[in-house]
Amino acid sequence: MKLGTVFLALVLSAGPAFAGLQAPTFRSTSSELVVLPVVVTDRHGGFVTNLSQDSFAVYDNGRRVPIELFSSEDTPATVGLILDASGSMAPRIGEVVAATLAFAKSSNPNDELFAIRFNDDARNVMADDRTIRADDFDALQRTMRSIRPSGRTALYDGLAAGFDRLARASRPRKALILLSDGGDNASWTSERQILQRARESNVAIYTIGLYDDDDSDRNPGLLKSLAHATGGERFLPRSAGPLLIACERIAREIRAGYTIGYTPPDRDGAFHRVRVEVAPADGRKVEVRTRPGYFAANRTAEHE
Repeated sequence: MKLGTVFLALVLSAGPAFAGLQAPTFRSTSSELVVLPVVVTDRHGGFVTNLSQDSFAVYDNGRRVPIELFSSEDTPATVGLILDASGSMAPRIGEVVAATLAFAKSSNPNDELFAIRFNDDARNVMADDRTIRADDFDALQRTMRSIRPSGRTALYDGLAAGFDRLARASRPRKALILLSDGGDNASWTSERQILQRARESNVAIYTIGLYDDDDSDRNPGLLKSLAHATGGERFLPRSAGPLLIACERIAREIRAGYTIGYTPPDRDGAFHRVRVEVAPADGRKVEVRTRPGYFAANRTAEHE
């Protein structure tokens, strides 16, 4: 029995557990905010939850700004699964199917999931552009098993399709999970364009590198850049077990994270660096992760 099949059986038996590139417009009415996904962990890597807004301070280009949106609740999210279905992934497709199910089982049951598969092109795997609830394991399993790896690798186009789909999402919290070796040899979208789009988004991107040492197309640097630019995280599992753990970790992180929003102090068309500091009332030391910054809209362009 193949490793992917064994891995899938273990997951199913586990039971419930989680092209135009323009800067976003931030308006002075505060109807559009800079939105930051924030993850707080202790020195052992455990998630720190239930902190109050008073524990957080946000700095925009070194200037402290007032927090206008704060949420620490496990509210439903829209999550896009961006799946490498090129020919090189054929030996690992069973692990990919199992990984997506592991993620769903650890997610908020009301999360809505969609899947984009990419090889020679990028397409929504689910019929009629629909989403699946995270607790609908049978539907998700059927959808994932319909993927047939073949062809080349249009990774950048797959991510672009994920961003487009999230623009129509019904949940305010959004994330993308990319499972791939990071290589691309078939996209119309360029690496520069997709990194720019990631930096301009309010979407956390989690990347999972799936490759062997002899994979000449692997690009772990891209996977790291995508995660760092958006406040997500990169994982490089070497086997099926760590892949399962990575997916469960991502699901728990999405549920345990904070959402913070504020009005940008300047609309100058420039990149603004963001820093979030956290001081728990009990004085314990914590680590904070969020996206490093955003592009503010140009004030002149807003009035044209």
